[in-house]
Amino acid sequence: MELIILAGSKYILSPMTALISKVQVAIGDHVIKGQELVILEAMKMENAVVAESDGQINKIFFSEGDTVKAEEKLLSYTLTTNAKAKPESTTTKLEGTSALEELRERKKYLDDSNRPSAVEKRRKKDQNTARENVDKLVDIDSFKEYGGLIVAAQSTRRSMEDLIENTPGDGLVAGIGSVNQHLFPDQNTQCLIMAYDFTVLAGTQGTMNHMKMDRMIELGLKNKLPTILFAEGGGGRPGDVDVATVAGLYINTFIAYAQLSLYAPTIAIVSGYCFAGNAALAGSSDIIIGTENLSIGMGGPAMVEGGGLGKFHPKEIGPASAQIKNGVIDILVKDENEAIDKAKKYLSYYQGRSKKWEYTNQNKLQNFIPQNRKRTYDIKALISMLADKDEVLELKPSYGKGLITAIIRIEGHAIGLMANNSSFEAGAITSENAIKACDFMELCDKNKLPILSLVDTPGIMVGPEAERSGTVKHASKMFRTSAKISVPIMGVVVRRAYGLGAMAMVGGGMHVPEFMVSWPTGEFGAMGLEGAVKLGYRKELEAVTDEVKRKELFDKMVQDAYDRGKATSAATMLEIDDVIEPNETRSWISSCLKTIN
Repeated sequence: MELIILAGSKYILSPMTALISKVQVAIGDHVIKGQELVILEAMKMENAVVAESDGQINKIFFSEGDTVKAEEKLLSYTLTTNAKAKPESTTTKLEGTSALEELRERKKYLDDSNRPSAVEKRRKKDQNTARENVDKLVDIDSFKEYGGLIVAAQSTRRSMEDLIENTPGDGLVAGIGSVNQHLFPDQNTQCLIMAYDFTVLAGTQGTMNHMKMDRMIELGLKNKLPTILFAEGGGGRPGDVDVATVAGLYINTFIAYAQLSLYAPTIAIVSGYCFAGNAALAGSSDIIIGTENLSIGMGGPAMVEGGGLGKFHPKEIGPASAQIKNGVIDILVKDENEAIDKAKKYLSYYQGRSKKWEYTNQNKLQNFIPQNRKRTYDIKALISMLADKDEVLELKPSYGKGLITAIIRIEGHAIGLMANNSSFEAGAITSENAIKACDFMELCDKNKLPILSLVDTPGIMVGPEAERSGTVKHASKMFRTSAKISVPIMGVVVRRAYGLGAMAMVGGGMHVPEFMVSWPTGEFGAMGLEGAVKLGYRKELEAVTDEVKRKELFDKMVQDAYDRGKATSAATMLEIDDVIEPNETRSWISSCLKTIN
């Protein structure tokens, strides 16, 4: 090895007062820049002193075990340069490499590629893994996982190796990530995301994952983060024996999760079996997006059988076909991939105004309402024409069918929409419709969405059957809910506006909304016109004995009532603000949104 010797020696000084723990070179050794020379120990910490350039050691001033002061000479070496080849390095393996490898080994089961059997189970059910769902939901490289290293609290009955391999994250993938950042680059799109993993102890809720969830919810509450929960699996797990407990009914997870909804949207995505604790969390969310293969209930087969209520297959308990009809499921989708798309869509309505929008030619609305005042029409088609293109997300479509509830955009602004559906029980306010309306108004109020109400109702449903369903309480709650909410309401009568039902649809009365207008097809009355005539003119009608003439008189009275109650008459008396052409509706809404904002 050929060395060129340069003039002068280099002294290495101690950077601190310390104990010489180890001298790693000897006189005559060739060293290279960056090579460790001496290890100093101070305050239980080791500090490496390294060569600042290439050279040959010619003197060492202290021995191992000696104490040196700051700025004292440790050693000296003659500066050299290598003309042909560098001297062999005597450096040891970089500190920390073994710890890094240990961490990677420890975390490998947080990667689906190292859990082939678990992945295969999901494939057989045509479902994603929890991590796949999270990856599909969040923006690329934005998810930061919390608590991934925890395992089930079962170390007294299972080896740590077993727990690390088979209970990663204790069955809950949780963290914070961005959703829809590309749509709203100027907005904070961070979300709290939690996903139960059915491949880990059937998605049951263990001691440690409850602790993790509590930690995540605390962060969500502090930062008012929207929350997306993938709820799948069972409830409490009796096999966690590391922590002594009787029933665990003191935990705060459920009330804390419910509190998240007070500050930001909460969305539950449910696929497969979801029972007990997982179902309670899903039900505490603002909305549930459910897949066709779900079964969701407050107790699974074991709990049902244990209660002496019979033996059932999980698919028989709360299937999607039942839960979409009773309003448990807000949005029904084919699979988890579609559920994630809908979750992103729903969340986008709370993340800001869309910068681009298109809409249908509004002249198509001009003659949309049939001239025959008794003929039904497609209210969903009307809503699609009125809203921005592809910006209608309906909630609970199979529950309370006489009332449509949806979130839409008008000129990029997100608003809530309620509309009577004349194709189902004439659009009357039934108990189901009222419950649906109250839930929706509260949802809009909580999330600061203005409400647009499209009115076409004969009023509140009456009769013995209606009263057996609790209509008095449920329908009246629409007034109580309207009294509590603070978001603006916009009212548009498209056809019938009769009685208390019409008043309930617009916040309690026609002068409550920011604006209250009617299309020319609007008709107003304290009750349905036919009923009003029968009630108000009973004696006159009974006085006509000829049935044909009585029918003629009745029709004439109804027509007279219609003439008195048509939209222009109501506007003349200032019962409403104006009668507008249907193609002006978007303009009224847009103007109002600018005013209230």
